[in-house]
Amino acid sequence: MKLSIVVAFYNEEKMIEKTHSEISAQLQTMLTSSTIDAYELVYINDGSRDRTLDLMKEIAKTDNHVRFISFSRNFGREGAILSGLKYATGDAVMLMDGDLQHPPALIPKFVAAFKEGYDVVSGQRNREGESKQSTFFAKLFYRFSNRLMDVRLTDGISEFKLFSRKAVDTILALPEYNRFSKGIFSWIGFNEKVIPYKNHVREAGESKFGFKRSMNYAFQGIISFNDKPLRICIQFGLVCIGFALLYLLAMFVAYFVKPEILVSGYFTTLAAIILFSGVQLISIGVLGEYIGKIYYEVKRRPHYIVDETNIEKAKEDLVG
Repeated sequence: MKLSIVVAFYNEEKMIEKTHSEISAQLQTMLTSSTIDAYELVYINDGSRDRTLDLMKEIAKTDNHVRFISFSRNFGREGAILSGLKYATGDAVMLMDGDLQHPPALIPKFVAAFKEGYDVVSGQRNREGESKQSTFFAKLFYRFSNRLMDVRLTDGISEFKLFSRKAVDTILALPEYNRFSKGIFSWIGFNEKVIPYKNHVREAGESKFGFKRSMNYAFQGIISFNDKPLRICIQFGLVCIGFALLYLLAMFVAYFVKPEILVSGYFTTLAAIILFSGVQLISIGVLGEYIGKIYYEVKRRPHYIVDETNIEKAKEDLVG
């Protein structure tokens, strides 16, 4: 079998050489032991502003297993994953991070699971070494998303995955512009094996997923895979209307039973205006998110733009 390893890098000048060294050493060992017959490394430079691209080119010159793609700017993790899957040629394709938080030592276990017949092999990390805040919000996201989304996500399972060629082709056949890989990988189904592993803390450089970006990513994922927020707006609106009718009925009865208790409704009016205005704004905001996604879908812009590459097929696509 031929194994493809896809790694996306964004401002990883401090880690790219070590990442390449450790992955290559593991793959060479597997090649020697005939665990695999051939391998390739597909590196994606996602518009880095440091020396990541220069180092990537130097690595590609000294290692003929390396095929690289450099974007014209930062298009994000989703575009990098998609391009890597598109240009990988292996019988199995494995996604890994460029900061060694996905340990290369686990590659043989993923390959062994693939040979057992699994089309999807996923790594599931624990949360040792993470801050309590990150752990809390991560668990909250998975609990909340699994109540709303049409697919089920498992805590600790990210993009550290291996796919069979059948699974890769299925993912590439999904044409949407607004991509949420966690959801897509779960949506395609296929027989999956989960491999647990200990969390590895970043050795150098800075995380590209801060709190704000993580929250935006989570919200986009929830919006991308269901229409329940729209239904919740409708249901919440109906509840508010129900309370308003009950309040009017109570005031109507009080008018005839104890008219003396009726006083100026300034506070009640103000509270009602604030409540219903908030409901309307939230509903408009949720509706706007869906309309915005439709807007990006109908423009049909590419998920990424290749600036430099040593992959002939990518060059042809760029020229075309």
